[in-house]
Amino acid sequence: MNWLITGGSGQLGIAVSEELDSRGLIFTALSSSDLDITDGKVIADFIATNSPSVIVNCAAWTDVDGAESNEESASKVNGQGPENLAVAAAKIGVRLIHVSTDYVFSGESQKPFEIDDQIDPQSAYGRTKADGEKKVLTSYPENSYVVRTAWLYSAKGKNFAKTMTRLALNGDGEVRVVNDQVGQPTSAVDLAKQIVDLGLGLAPAGIFHGTNSGQASWFEFAQEIFSLAGADVNRVLPVSSSEYPRPAKRPSYSVLSHEEWSKTSIAPMRDWKIALASVMPEVISTVKSEG
Repeated sequence: MNWLITGGSGQLGIAVSEELDSRGLIFTALSSSDLDITDGKVIADFIATNSPSVIVNCAAWTDVDGAESNEESASKVNGQGPENLAVAAAKIGVRLIHVSTDYVFSGESQKPFEIDDQIDPQSAYGRTKADGEKKVLTSYPENSYVVRTAWLYSAKGKNFAKTMTRLALNGDGEVRVVNDQVGQPTSAVDLAKQIVDLGLGLAPAGIFHGTNSGQASWFEFAQEIFSLAGADVNRVLPVSSSEYPRPAKRPSYSVLSHEEWSKTSIAPMRDWKIALASVMPEVISTVKSEG
C-alpha cells in the first residue's frame, strides 16, 4: 500500500507518518507548500499520476479566530480542498480519510454528540469544516471516512499541552484556565493509530469520532499536565470563559460519542488520562529542548 498524507507537516500529519513508518508501510507526506489541496487541477493530476491506495487529509485551516475575519480563505482549505481530494480519489477508487472537528456541532448538549446529530456550527471555522464534511460525503460516499477530532495535542507544533507544560516547568506563578468548556483531550499519537487502523480495515464508509475517551474541562486538563510534569497543581486556577473573550465562539460542550466504532473491529480510543501520561515524557523532553 502507498499512503498519501496531505498536511503532512502538522502535528497530526507527523503522527500519522510516524505510525505508518512504525508499521513498515509506504507513504508520502506532503505539506501545503508541497501540495495545495485548494487547486483542483493540481490535485487531480497528482493523484491520477501517483495512484495512492489511501489518502489521509490532515490539511486544514486551523486558526479558529483567524477564520472569523478570513472565512473565504478558510473555506477554500476546509471546504473546497477536501472536495478536490474526494473527486480525485473517486476517479481512481481509493480510500479517503478526511479529518474534521467537534466545531461542526453547536457545543450545547447534555450528552455526547452522536455522528448523526444535527450539525450547527457556531463559528466560521466550524462552518467551513462542516462544509468540507458535506462535500466529501456527497462527492464520494462509497469510500470516504470523516474522522472528527478535538483538543488535539502532541510533542510537535503548538498546542495546549505544550503551552501548559512550558508554564509548569518554567514558571512559578498562577496559571488561569477556563473551567466552563468541557471536551476530550486527544493524543495525536492515538488518533494516528486509529486513522491507520481505519485505512487498513473493513469499516463501513461514513463518519467516526476520533477522540480519546472520558471528558475534562480545560482546567482539569491543565491540572493533569501540571501533575505529570511534577509541578504544583495548585498554581492552576479555574476561571470563566468570559474572562478570555475571543473572536470565535468556543463550544461549551465538545464530548463526542464513540458508538460508531462498535460497527467495526477497531476499539474506541483509550481514556484521555492514560493517553496523556504516555505522551507527556516526550512533551516534557521537547519543551525542555526548545527552551
